[in-house]
Amino acid sequence: MNGFRRWVYGKWSVPTSAGVLIVISLLLEHVLSDALNPAISSQWWVDAGEHATTSSVFTLSNAFMLAAAIVAGYGIAIAAIRALLVKHIAIDLLVSIAAIGAIIIGNFWEAAAVTFLFAIGHALEAATINKTRSALAELVAVAPDSAIVMRDGEQQEVSAAEVRMGEIVLVKNGAKVPVDGQVVAGTGAIDEASITGESMPVEKSKSDQVFAGTVSRGGFLQVLATGIGADTTLARIIHRVEEAQDAKARTQAFIDRFSVWYTPAVMVLALVAGLISGDIVLALTLLVIGCPGALVISIPVAIVSGIGRSARNGILIKGGEFLETSAKISAVAVDKTGTLTEGRPQLTDIIVLAPEFDRTDVLRWAAAAEAGSEHPLARPILDTARTERVGPEGIPGTVTPVPGKGIVSDIDGTRVLIGNAPLLEQYGVTDDVDAAAAARKLAAAGKTPMIVAVDSAVIGVVAVADRVREDAPEMVRRLHDAGVEKVVMLTGDTRLVAEAIGKATGIDEIHAGLLPEDKLDAVSKLQREGHTVAMVGDGVNDAPALATANIGVAMGAAGSAVAVETADIALMGDNLLKLPEAIGLAKRTVAVMRQNIAIALLTVVVLLAGVFFGGVTMSIGMLVHEGSVLIVILNAMRLMRNTQGSTAVPKSERVRAQSDREKIPA
Repeated sequence: MNGFRRWVYGKWSVPTSAGVLIVISLLLEHVLSDALNPAISSQWWVDAGEHATTSSVFTLSNAFMLAAAIVAGYGIAIAAIRALLVKHIAIDLLVSIAAIGAIIIGNFWEAAAVTFLFAIGHALEAATINKTRSALAELVAVAPDSAIVMRDGEQQEVSAAEVRMGEIVLVKNGAKVPVDGQVVAGTGAIDEASITGESMPVEKSKSDQVFAGTVSRGGFLQVLATGIGADTTLARIIHRVEEAQDAKARTQAFIDRFSVWYTPAVMVLALVAGLISGDIVLALTLLVIGCPGALVISIPVAIVSGIGRSARNGILIKGGEFLETSAKISAVAVDKTGTLTEGRPQLTDIIVLAPEFDRTDVLRWAAAAEAGSEHPLARPILDTARTERVGPEGIPGTVTPVPGKGIVSDIDGTRVLIGNAPLLEQYGVTDDVDAAAAARKLAAAGKTPMIVAVDSAVIGVVAVADRVREDAPEMVRRLHDAGVEKVVMLTGDTRLVAEAIGKATGIDEIHAGLLPEDKLDAVSKLQREGHTVAMVGDGVNDAPALATANIGVAMGAAGSAVAVETADIALMGDNLLKLPEAIGLAKRTVAVMRQNIAIALLTVVVLLAGVFFGGVTMSIGMLVHEGSVLIVILNAMRLMRNTQGSTAVPKSERVRAQSDREKIPA
């Protein structure tokens, strides 16, 4: 019973019912004996004269055909009336007038054909939208239902919505992670494909972050809940995709404005043609032929397909407008640290320049000077010093930052300088014992050198370096393949270091030694040169440039609610190759939108010409129209397929990879 009710209220019940009535009518009219097709009444419709297609009596087959037109056309007429009530002239109005007109002159077959084919078009459109929203449905489906939490020292299974902030959640093998949180104990492998689009499970241990909706593929984790309910990365992604798929592109807004004057124009054309020719059938045919059904859905199905596909691969695009802008990107500006490099600098060199000091002395003094510093380059020096048991102890000395040069520290009355050559010059250290030359050599190798001077004597040089990401050169190559003319590095680091990174990655243009406001100026300069600019960054210091660029791209946004909500494109994983994939997908989506518009308009023009020059009837025109709708839908659905170079791996391969992984003995 429930199945029958679902069918009645489903999208295919109306066209199916109307189709059955049409078949019965055709059987009575053309196959079965006349005895089964008796006359029910005399003619009650307006005589169309030479254009009449019905006999002078109303037969049983006519009744079935009329019933088919009513069944298929009822919903269309209601939709047209509702649109009129809000002063909107919709395509449904054209179809309704054409069908009612056909019935008035006794053309029951034409009325049934028009409404039946239009009902099929509506059903196809609904089915397509449902299918292209499958990415969103998959995201919703991965939301966990239950969670195991520790309460009063015991394990309790509760609804995922009942987990409280700060509770310890247990994640066992095969279970979904119910909350965003931090691992406090245990180890395990987590499949994060639902969030990042990455195919391989990620090993998690203490202090690592996990996300709701991901799945444990092995191990046991205790997770401190830091994000629950609607405050999880998964919930934010679902919300963002819902908004993006409903957001209209500029082209869609244009089509909406186009329809507002196009529909009355077709109605006027039909009226004039009917008055001049005296042929009411011609007027009705023009009304039907002029319905741009394919044009109406040409943009929405492409946008929903493109955004849905990208979301499934861990790429969140804010909406149709940003999709169109992304297709025009001709220059990409990238931050160095954290984007081209891993963002985790390591101490690489300790050069001793004073004979009375050794390597450990240089490291000890450098670490003592950096102990009170918050600079990112201080961390690798302090970590190495602690590892070698020469780290600073007690309260750090006084630290005075010198912008653009380094720092000056006072350690128990001893002045320690750590920075570049201009810092030595500023503090009157004249003999650098070739420290400047050593620093230049390190910088040319892509490392950041810091000269260490105690009182007025240079004792050595330390250098830190951030490793270039393995996929950075491939990202630059694929950006060029995707049509990006210029890839530009914007960094606050020195010229020599930037050039070394640029050479390793194939960057086209380098801007080094920049302050945050300088990055904004660099982006503005690219825009003045005529480029549509995408800025990629992950730090607060990139915020002005991200806001100025035509498209702001946030890397590794899975753990950042702000990035997911504010970035024009949020790349959920840490995979650089998602950036060229996003731009390539945007270009393909816009190309499909243009193809669909061309197909729809060409169909209307050809059919209208066919009506005036003969050969195109109302039924043939409607059939061709529905064919064009189907072509437009199938064209848009091509976007749902992953192409070569896609960062997502088909689910079947993920399952196979996981199966192979589990077969490997521990």
